Amino acid sequence: MANMAPSPDAKPLTLALAGFGTVGSGLGHLLEENADQIRRRSGRSIRIKHILVRNLLKARQYAIPEGAMITRDPETLTDDPEVDVLVELIGGIEDAHDLVDRALDHDKHVVTANKALLAEAGDDLFLKAEQRNLILRYEASVAGAVPIVQALKESLAGNRIISLMGILNGTSNYILSEMTTAGIEFADALQQAQRLGYAEADPTLDIDGHDAAHKLALLIRLAFGVNYPCRSIFVRGIRDIASLDISFAREFNYRIKLIGQVREVRDESGVPHLEAGVFPALVQDTFLLARVGGAYNAVRLDANASGPMFFHGRGAGALPTAGAVLADILAIARGERPNNTGYVNGELPMASIVPSEEWRSRYYVRLTVQDKPGTLRDLAGCMAAEDVSVASMIQKSQIRNLSEGASGVPLVFMTHETSARAMANALMRMSDGGLLEEPAVFHRVL
Repeated sequence: MANMAPSPDAKPLTLALAGFGTVGSGLGHLLEENADQIRRRSGRSIRIKHILVRNLLKARQYAIPEGAMITRDPETLTDDPEVDVLVELIGGIEDAHDLVDRALDHDKHVVTANKALLAEAGDDLFLKAEQRNLILRYEASVAGAVPIVQALKESLAGNRIISLMGILNGTSNYILSEMTTAGIEFADALQQAQRLGYAEADPTLDIDGHDAAHKLALLIRLAFGVNYPCRSIFVRGIRDIASLDISFAREFNYRIKLIGQVREVRDESGVPHLEAGVFPALVQDTFLLARVGGAYNAVRLDANASGPMFFHGRGAGALPTAGAVLADILAIARGERPNNTGYVNGELPMASIVPSEEWRSRYYVRLTVQDKPGTLRDLAGCMAAEDVSVASMIQKSQIRNLSEGASGVPLVFMTHETSARAMANALMRMSDGGLLEEPAVFHRVL
């Protein structure tokens, strides 16, 4: 494919679309609605020739685009010599991998919104695309309409990224936002999210943090030029977040958010390493990240040239995601060169990973203890033994813990910076010493 922009009379770019659900049908709608804009920006029209679906008879939100043929045969999409681009929107890993792999074998460019595919099984696809000089684009796979992928690959290519953190899952953010503003519990907020279509019937990937981890793995590759395997990313979801902790966090002027974070840390010799994880964290309520509400996504990064930057927008939905897919298709229509990972060598080195127990942070801790003399002294002894110090404290003698029938009162404090290992060991000392009426609740503080 030529690298110069097409002439106005260039032949249409022909797509094979795998999946015609929420995003696929949204893409078909945008191709029709924005047809004039597409020709002005790319110098050619774009048409869909084949659409792969599971059920040929299913009623659909948008009509099948004019001239497109629906099929249940994946090879119809990959083997047609007229097809220029495979657009993969079926989700999942195994079937999607086979489809994309075969498309690359048949010299098709690929656009996908499939973060799980690229994060868990994408290394060979990136390598094959590079070897065959093909484009593999995936803006819609991270944060929907938020253009963070292209920003990292191109606009910020002259920077060295120091840290990146974000709200990468709209379902979890909606749940935590409702718990914060309406004062409801997790189960009620989840049911509300499901009724409104923000959460799936099985919300496991979202609320347990794995969807955000997939997106974080892709961002790490783009920002740092290394392979940080998904299985090595520390992941903790939001199932156990209680409204009581959200309320206490507000008293300290923080909000609880599910955060995906990667940051560069240097050892005593100055050698850089990376720590990356997905976890609930307390975010200072004056920060923009704390103010991101509902199903929106956001990414904050810090780089040595640009300094801090903030990206914010809709993280999901038919048209926001389809718009990001269409932007990738337009790049191919204009004849842009492959720049799939943002680095010349597709075989990226493995990241040097900091074990999660060595991470250093401040912590929010809630203990349920007996309201009797000597308790604070004994707790302080456990923390002092692990070199953990308290920065501030709240004790609410009138508030009972959430567990039905529990005795004791909540004692809440914020620590100075310490390691995850020291924090865990201090809490273990308290538990082993019989000081806790219930297991401790603790979260990192950004």
